[in-house]
Amino acid sequence: MTRIHAAGSLAPLFALLLTPQVLSQPAQPLRGFSAANAERERSLEDQFRKSPKPENLREHMRAISSEPHAAGSANSKKVAEYVLNQFKSYGLNASIEQFEALMPYPTERVVEMTAPERYVAKLKEPPVPEDPDSTDEGQLPTFNAYSADGDVTGELVYVNYGVPADYEQLAKLGVDVKGKIVIARYGQSWRGIKPKVAYEHGAIGCIIYSDPRDDGYWAGDTYPKGAYRPEQGVQRGSVMDMPIHPGDPLSPGKAADPGTLNAADRDKSDVILKIPVLPISYGDALPMLRNLGGPVAPSEWRGALPITYHVGAGPAKIHLKLAFDWKIRPLYDVIARIDGSEHPDEWIIQGNHHDAWVNGASDPTSGNVALIETARGFGELLKSGWRPKRTIILASWDGEEWGLLGSTEWAEKHAADLAKNAVVYINSDSTSAGWLNASGSHSLQALVNDVMRDLKDPKHPDKTLFQAKLDHELESARTDDARTKLRGRKEFPIEALGSGSDYTSFLDYLQIASLNLGFGGEGGGGVYHSVYDSFYWYTHFADTDFAYGAELSRTMGTLLLRLADADVLPFEFTATARTLHGYVDEIAKLAKDDSAPDIDLAPLRTAVEHLERAAGAYNAAATPDRLDRLKGGQLDELNRVLYTSERAFRYEPGLPRRPWFKHLAYAPGFYTGYGVKTLPGIREGIEQKQWDEARRYVPIVAKAVEALAAQVEHATQLVGR
Repeated sequence: MTRIHAAGSLAPLFALLLTPQVLSQPAQPLRGFSAANAERERSLEDQFRKSPKPENLREHMRAISSEPHAAGSANSKKVAEYVLNQFKSYGLNASIEQFEALMPYPTERVVEMTAPERYVAKLKEPPVPEDPDSTDEGQLPTFNAYSADGDVTGELVYVNYGVPADYEQLAKLGVDVKGKIVIARYGQSWRGIKPKVAYEHGAIGCIIYSDPRDDGYWAGDTYPKGAYRPEQGVQRGSVMDMPIHPGDPLSPGKAADPGTLNAADRDKSDVILKIPVLPISYGDALPMLRNLGGPVAPSEWRGALPITYHVGAGPAKIHLKLAFDWKIRPLYDVIARIDGSEHPDEWIIQGNHHDAWVNGASDPTSGNVALIETARGFGELLKSGWRPKRTIILASWDGEEWGLLGSTEWAEKHAADLAKNAVVYINSDSTSAGWLNASGSHSLQALVNDVMRDLKDPKHPDKTLFQAKLDHELESARTDDARTKLRGRKEFPIEALGSGSDYTSFLDYLQIASLNLGFGGEGGGGVYHSVYDSFYWYTHFADTDFAYGAELSRTMGTLLLRLADADVLPFEFTATARTLHGYVDEIAKLAKDDSAPDIDLAPLRTAVEHLERAAGAYNAAATPDRLDRLKGGQLDELNRVLYTSERAFRYEPGLPRRPWFKHLAYAPGFYTGYGVKTLPGIREGIEQKQWDEARRYVPIVAKAVEALAAQVEHATQLVGR
């Protein structure tokens, strides 16, 4: 929901800052473009960047977020049709591709404390007079998707954030959750980990609440006075065991086309929870927590409620009853395609989802309207006679909130074509005001830095996105040493991707180089997945004038244009090698700290050193004059080698206990959910003390890195011929 080198056509490492004076001079080298084509590309990008308009984003958000539009509902289809009509009005070839998935809506929700006093949870977010959408009909109630049905009663235990380390602390306190109902606060992990770990420790039910210390009055004024979660605000969300696999729970690895699913098969699913789980507000949690006895909670477990935090068990006793309709419901993916003029079978893909838990102004509409505006910009370019060299695909996904449903089913259906043709997948989701944040495949780190140096910060037009982010980090640095290092920074490292949005199928299942981008960091908020994520909230507390939303459209469009029109795809591998080197060092320290017996990382270090040499040799060989001489089949072969480089990390048997995940370098953590685990086969083997497993994956990962090094060497040979 997550967690940068500049120009030179794969030649000079860093670009000049593009001041207006520089723009009036002959075009600077552009990574992946010949001199003549670089000048045309700069002109094309300048033309595109004039297109995104904040007022258009505002109007699209107003229209889309005017009603609740959860996946599986009639309003979700309406939103899909709205996006489709926009795409078509811009002259794009667009259609809706329909799938289906098991999406159970709740039919009964009861949470009540039966002892030592009686309290019935409200389970309702009250209207806010200032916010007209807070009274909209069709709001889904507060619930966690893919909870089990259940009618259970038990003593309550407070488990802090409900991650494995918290249960180790409970054991030290002599508290056992077996046969109990646990209450965990949101934060520190993806929500689905909390009931998963509770079940593994014998709990019969799980309640998740939003503590005001994390996103309520402790952080700032609550809605509608401020941006933070009010007393009865609740975070909905899926608790599907997505670290096993995302997508429809009944059809992992296989597209859920209409008419192919049987809801009766849900007992066979390995991602639907075994115990009932429900989210509640801190207003509903307070009476329950106030009635806990037992040990006083450790200091780091204490939130901001006006009580002494105890862990229990009891004397608070809770009755939790949940039931769901377990229906198969439709999904509507909106797909627009601009066919490439020279390489139609090389695909550059961008996506953002359109479904929301309620009105979803921030999540996901803020990103989805930027996608729509990017589509309009491309429509304007098409009218001027432009066509991309490579095919551009724009996708507005459905069902992301439930478990990345729409994107996963689409990727599984088109897996063979994507494995052959997909060059890059670029994702966005929620976006706000602040600084550009980027995560993804490190072979694209240089490209991201290039674009950051070429685009202006919307609130500081004298600064590039790169400089604005650098200035922010300098202001935030706490030591002189940190500031000194930042002043010498030539690029921003991009973060590794775990899971939590629609890039997952492309990166983790198909090993397509991927990026996830968005603006944020200015201000805050606490309306995530609540009824208060509305047009009123967004236009008062987020990107209020849509300046950064328009800039996200410019950023995404520029990335798509560079990838679609490059003579040589702008992949670069020194960042990949450097990053892998760091991961190996981390694992070596982890193994030492955990006293892991006899895990020899030497083969992996040798492979990474091979990749470092290969990456350096490619950079040295891929000079602009050499790239300009490449023609025909040789150029096509070079680009194929470059864009299939991420496939080197594919391991067909998949990761331990979750074969759907096939990327050896990146995966969501088995016990973090969204948070990434790098080199997961080795790292998680050590963390879970599965020593044989960790040892087994060292040569497997080393072989993948050697394969990548060989592929980079092949690229060097093609350039040097």
